Amino acid sequence: MASEDKLPNIVALLQNKAVLKQSIFRAMKIVFQEMKTMASAMAEVLSKHFAEVDPSVQITYSESGEFEFQLKFSGDVLIFQMQTNVQVFGPEHLINKSPYITENEYRAYFGSITVYNFMADSLKYGRLNDAGYLLGRMFLNCEGRFYVDGVRHLNFLYPDIAVNQIDGEVLRDFIQSTMLLAIDTDLVAPSFPDIQVVALGEKLQDQMAGAAKVGFQIKGQAQA
Repeated sequence: MASEDKLPNIVALLQNKAVLKQSIFRAMKIVFQEMKTMASAMAEVLSKHFAEVDPSVQITYSESGEFEFQLKFSGDVLIFQMQTNVQVFGPEHLINKSPYITENEYRAYFGSITVYNFMADSLKYGRLNDAGYLLGRMFLNCEGRFYVDGVRHLNFLYPDIAVNQIDGEVLRDFIQSTMLLAIDTDLVAPSFPDIQVVALGEKLQDQMAGAAKVGFQIKGQAQA
């Protein structure tokens, strides 16, 4: 007995999920472009300020393709990346318990922007083994509702996705909050025993342990 033709099911899924994901992707590109414009303007304002106060404090904005930009300020670099794939959260995630999400499964699909913090010297000198830290993520769904997770106060800025409507003020606050996190977290020198023994290969490759930032954990992990 011949099996039932599954083509109509494929068409139905494509009309729903594929169209939905493309819509979210296009919306994310618009949001990310707005974020780029804001970050560039912030860098320009700060750069002009420190040109008069202390020219050695350099603030710069740069882009690395369509889906990434960087903000460099003093010894820190923030790397903002737009993820090109649309995602859902795992079934145990708190967001899936929101009535806003449970009443419409398509609201649970998100595009995202991630923000990583690296030391400026790590990039400048190509120290590939230096650690970077994920500070936060912003997720956006098909209705322009957003969710933010990250370290410290980023977890508590916008707790209710049902009322979290994306706008320019939110984007500015997100950028500035991640900058403050990076500035406010100092480098901590490793303990003497941790670096007392060094392999020759690490020395030759300039991969010896250096200072690192502490306290950067995403929600769900223990704070240092």
